Amino acid sequence: MSKKISIAIDAMGGDNSPDKIIEGISFFIKKNNSENDFILNIFGKENIIQEKLKKYNLNSNSINLINSNSVVSDEESPMTAVKNSKNTSMWNCIHHQLEGKSDISISAGNTGVLLVISRMILKMMNDVSKPALAGLWPNQYGVNVVLDLGANIECSEQNLVDFAELGSALFKSLFPKIKPKVSLLNVGSEEIKGTEMIKTASKKLKELSSEDNFIYNGYIEGNNIMKGDSNVIVTDGFTGNIALKTAEGTASFITKNLKKSLTESFLSKISLIFSYFSLKKFKEKLDPRKYNGAIFLGLNGPVVKSHGGIDSLGFYHSLDLCYKIVKGNLMNEIRKNLEHSKSVK
Repeated sequence: MSKKISIAIDAMGGDNSPDKIIEGISFFIKKNNSENDFILNIFGKENIIQEKLKKYNLNSNSINLINSNSVVSDEESPMTAVKNSKNTSMWNCIHHQLEGKSDISISAGNTGVLLVISRMILKMMNDVSKPALAGLWPNQYGVNVVLDLGANIECSEQNLVDFAELGSALFKSLFPKIKPKVSLLNVGSEEIKGTEMIKTASKKLKELSSEDNFIYNGYIEGNNIMKGDSNVIVTDGFTGNIALKTAEGTASFITKNLKKSLTESFLSKISLIFSYFSLKKFKEKLDPRKYNGAIFLGLNGPVVKSHGGIDSLGFYHSLDLCYKIVKGNLMNEIRKNLEHSKSVK
């Protein structure tokens, strides 16, 4: 019998936790229970979580509850919180992974603290200088991996090359039948555009481009990210975070104004009836809950950050992301890419 996928879950982080966490777990178990190939290690205040497990009728053999009385506050700064974070649900969750008892960790708690704790406990991989925060974005044909989304404000050309290797490995673990196609986010698609750092990184990525790790597609502008010609978009954390917030705001603006325009008059309400299924498909495509879950890459083990304000369905999607990442053997894909990178240097 093959080893079961083991996921460590911080049940106390984020808004409305642990209620939304346990409800999200219930969605995940209903979807994947027939597989019988996973263990969910839940960290948090045992008495509270037991009540929530009863509320959602969860008595699965796939659940392992581990008591953690302390919780990392969302208001604390990373450095202050780290001093007091030992034996919190977040700390114990990551430490469980370090001990080899879990394959991946997930938390909806304080992002800065989670990144610092994860790096402190799991350590960086030998061939990676900085961790990256990667996210999933919809594109015309499926999904993009975009990184870095804010873990590193300043980056060198080597950091961008590392991010390309990490991001393409993540894409391969999630979509093994699709070839990763990497592009560097830039102010233009022409070779002469961009900073010297971007140009140097682009030259290196051209040398690395192969069927073994990824195909390099050159530069990409912000308006083409969702076009789908490339599926791994690489940038520094400063630019990536701004692009992420802009995309989130734009999607929210479009859906809110579309809803308003379709319900402001009798005739528009009638047209809504005839276009219901098309609009439903449109809404599902832009639903941020489907793409919830940022992944810390470059550590000696993957860690997923669920949005603190997301609901139970959004948490389910990030938990399902954890399951797919381990099933797709992300860490092995990263090691293969980094070995290829070294061979070209």
